[in-house]
Amino acid sequence: MSDLLLLGLIGGLTLLLLLTLLAFARYSGLLAGVAVSAGSPPFRNVTVAYKFHVGPYSETGRLFTESCSVCPRLRSIAVYYDNPHMVPPEKCRCAVGSILSEGEESPSSELIQLYQKFGFKVFSFPAPSHVVTATFPYTTALSIWLATRRVHPALDAYIKERKLCAHPRLEIYQQDQIYFMCPLARQGDFYVPEVKETERKGRGPAEASDAQLDGTGADTLSDASSVSLEVGPGSRETSAATLSAGVSSRSWDDSDTRSEHSYSESGASGSSFEELDLEGEGPLGDSRLSPEAEPLGAPKWPRVLSTPEKGEE
Repeated sequence: MSDLLLLGLIGGLTLLLLLTLLAFARYSGLLAGVAVSAGSPPFRNVTVAYKFHVGPYSETGRLFTESCSVCPRLRSIAVYYDNPHMVPPEKCRCAVGSILSEGEESPSSELIQLYQKFGFKVFSFPAPSHVVTATFPYTTALSIWLATRRVHPALDAYIKERKLCAHPRLEIYQQDQIYFMCPLARQGDFYVPEVKETERKGRGPAEASDAQLDGTGADTLSDASSVSLEVGPGSRETSAATLSAGVSSRSWDDSDTRSEHSYSESGASGSSFEELDLEGEGPLGDSRLSPEAEPLGAPKWPRVLSTPEKGEE
């Protein structure tokens, strides 16, 4: 009799544990729908403090930890420039950091110096007129893992079906939501200077000189509109090595089923956002497209040049 009671107790505890895990997964967004839409951006122009990373996206967790350790109250941001399915993991490029200010507000010099003290650089991103965007609940660490495996395939399917030119990929972590954004305009302004430098190093001197110019002779990256800020000549000397490394990464892993080499020019020969029908209002009061949930899965993208090219307004 005692053995049956013990087995029943074990079975009850096991069932309770399974129900708890299922409830936790649901709370983290396991059953959350992914609605992808095109319209106005979820934020205005921002100034960010970032660190540039070349290597597997699964290693970016420590960069999130570093930026949050400097000022935990600020929102985190990541910009991914390469497709991890086509680009070797050790060559994938991204920028990870914190949003210092948004809109007309300028970051304080003290805040800039604080981030530069730990090796961060400061750069400004504009607010494009139209973007492809999606959101996902951000309630637990598991939400990050779920989001990277559900949202990116949905973005791929939406962009491929409409043949849009949308790059690079941005992730913004704000309170209980993760905002995913792919600019449809002014794409070149979202490429930090290190991306351009890696392109130069990967080409011959003559080829790099030619590749940096588009058909009209204009530089493919707009250095004038995206301003890099610096305070003090020696403010970047202090190492950030004492900061603890992140346990998990906030980016999709290298097994993600994407087949594009780089997000730049991903749909350059396809439709522009002007050809889409606008309905409703966006979060900033601009016209926005009606959201459509797209089927999950990894589309097959054509292999394209990896040189970032400034998008058309």
